[in-house]
Parts: sequence; C-alpha cells; structure tokens
Amino acid sequence: MMGWAMLGLVALAAVILLAITRFPKRLWTIAATGVMLGAAGYAWQGSPGLPGRSASIEKQAGEVDPGLVALREAIFGKYGTAVFTYATAAESMIRTGRPDLATVVWLGAVRKYPEDYALWSGLGLALAEQDGNQISPAAKLAFDKALALHPSHPGPQFFYGLALVRAGQFAEARPYWAKAVELTPADISYRDELRVRLFLLDRFLAAQAEQAKQKAPGPQPAPEAQPAR
Repeated sequence: MMGWAMLGLVALAAVILLAITRFPKRLWTIAATGVMLGAAGYAWQGSPGLPGRSASIEKQAGEVDPGLVALREAIFGKYGTAVFTYATAAESMIRTGRPDLATVVWLGAVRKYPEDYALWSGLGLALAEQDGNQISPAAKLAFDKALALHPSHPGPQFFYGLALVRAGQFAEARPYWAKAVELTPADISYRDELRVRLFLLDRFLAAQAEQAKQKAPGPQPAPEAQPAR
C-alpha cells in the first residue's frame, strides 16, 4: 500500500507544481496522462503490495556566483523588479541541488510576464546550465526572444555571450559581449566590468590563435627537379 500512497503524493505534487507555474489548464491532461502511464507501469512491473523502504538520495548543492548575481542586479535592476524576485527563487533551488526546479521557476516567470526581456535572458541561461552548459535549441530560443524584445539593452547580449563562453564557443560569444559594451552608456557603473570581461576574452582568443599558428605545419619544401633523361 505504501507504493500507491507514494504515487498519490507524486500526483498531488504534480498538480501543485502545475498550479504554481501557471501551466495552461487546457494542457493539464498531458500531465495527467503521464501520471496514469506511470501508475500502469508500476502496477505491471512494480510491487505495489510490498511495504515501502526509505531510500537515501543525496542531492549535491549547487553554487551561485555572488559576483554574477551583483552584475545581473546592476544590469536588470534589483528590488521591485520581476527578475529579482524570480532569480532569487531560482537561485534558492540551485543551492538545494535542484537546477531543474530553477528552470521551472523561470518558465513560470516568462509565462506570467511574456514581454520581459530580463526574464527571457534568465530562462536562457538556466536552460543552458541544465543542459550541461550547452546552447540547446530551447536556450537559444529564449535568448533570441530576449534580444528581440529589447535589442538595444546590453543585458540579453551579455548573458547570451556568457552562455556561449560557458559552452566553450568563445569566438561566437565575442560579438555579443562587444555589442553589450557598445550598448552600455559610459557613465553606467557596470560598464567597466563588461569591458574587462571582453578584454580577457580577446586575450584568450588571441592566445588560441597564436597556439594554433604554432601548431600549424610549416611550408613544405618544393620537390627537387629531376634531371632530364
């Protein structure tokens, strides 16, 4: 009976999560179908009649870079902004070892405020982090949405570039960071930090280019002319 009780708790948690994230009610049947399929599979191959046994699941706490948090707050704003509220909730999920729930928080944010470019930037970064710091199609879509909503703001440019740097796509990140610096007014407090990051990226790209040049094979000597026979 314990197995069925746990399945009921899972179903209840799914309903609560759907409500919190404002998932469209017309699509709730999809989630219900998933729970029903899980129940059928458990009844078929599981052992619902056996007593339950607690399992030890160790979640590794994630780290949140305080410097990056401060930079995000400087770029997008702090108290009173939607991005501050949702970012704080998402970061608490990361610290407890649940980056998947951090993504759920950002998804709920863009559903509630679909025209907020800062939230779309946060969602793009969260999706990339969840996919092992790779720019998945979903992450790219989120960043493209942020750029389209406010093409003249440095925030989406910077955070898309940051995701590309984390993915190891340094050359691809360079235009976004350069654009972020270009769009930032000279008297804005965080402009120097963006310039420093761009400078370090340029140094890294230059070092990469020099290393590739050194590894490239030199010119091959021309074959000696053979005497006429």
